[in-house]
Amino acid sequence: MSELIHIGVDLGGTTIKMALIDDTGKMIDKWAIATDTIDNGSRIASDISASIVKKLAQLQIDRSEVSGIGMGAPGFINMTTGFVYKAVNIGWENYPLKDELESLTGIPAIIENDANLAALGEMWLGAGRGARNMVCVTLGTGVGGGIICDGEILHGVNGMAGEIGHITVLPKNGAPCNCGKKGCLETVSSATGIRRLALEALDYNDSDSILRDIFENKGDITAEDVFLCAGKNDPLSSVVAEKAAYYLGYALGAISIVINPEKIVIGGGVSRAGDTLLAPLTKYFKKFSLPRVFEACTIDVAKLGNDAGVIGGAWLAKMKIGKLRTA
Repeated sequence: MSELIHIGVDLGGTTIKMALIDDTGKMIDKWAIATDTIDNGSRIASDISASIVKKLAQLQIDRSEVSGIGMGAPGFINMTTGFVYKAVNIGWENYPLKDELESLTGIPAIIENDANLAALGEMWLGAGRGARNMVCVTLGTGVGGGIICDGEILHGVNGMAGEIGHITVLPKNGAPCNCGKKGCLETVSSATGIRRLALEALDYNDSDSILRDIFENKGDITAEDVFLCAGKNDPLSSVVAEKAAYYLGYALGAISIVINPEKIVIGGGVSRAGDTLLAPLTKYFKKFSLPRVFEACTIDVAKLGNDAGVIGGAWLAKMKIGKLRTA
């Protein structure tokens, strides 16, 4: 058997995305189901398993044609055993996810952190295509990260490698972070952090601003508003956007000196700002990295959107399970 089908699963707090993908990366089918977090997520594994079994039957795909399931989940995970120590948003604690999935589906499974899965997806078929040394940063409500070295996700001794959002960028007078520290990158370069910086700027600066007009009309602002206004050369918005890019460039410069990546991929909602974010980010990345590090590295916006996780899951199944079966 040379051609196998790979299943990718991306578990989110509200939706579970799934896909069947072939060896070349072609999407055979993709679908989603709701995440049932009632009773501490006790039905999630059975919901996923039932959905996969049903889909395979619909498409008349035998389980022998499937390499395995590559699944991304939030929380603290033992990557070897697929054991979830804690996933707060899901309700899991000391949960044997891998064993449960395999038992219910009869298909081998491999579990990975969800941010790492997105990085693998972008490496295989997205903005990082072909790169073997890469940093993937997701700028959304928080700041997620995945680091790939020589084609493999960097996990560290207990799975905490790649927590880019919790690098301290403001050692003094930083805002509190959800992790319990202060001054984390997440507090200034996430969508939430950028909104906070913009609201503070509106408070202490009473000059005319397009952003102020939006705030007065809507009663609130978003990171997207900030970058849209910065793109129109609104001075106040430009200062906020520049500050967010400064801290992100600082963190990525430090990371890149350590791992020397060929590609940095920026994903998440904030990445939609495009060049309004990338131009100042590239400037500060150059300032805080080394010349040879900067020259070897390209910064790009993620290309796979919401499919990155399931594609990364399929890549994991293909490379970590499928290769063993076809060897």
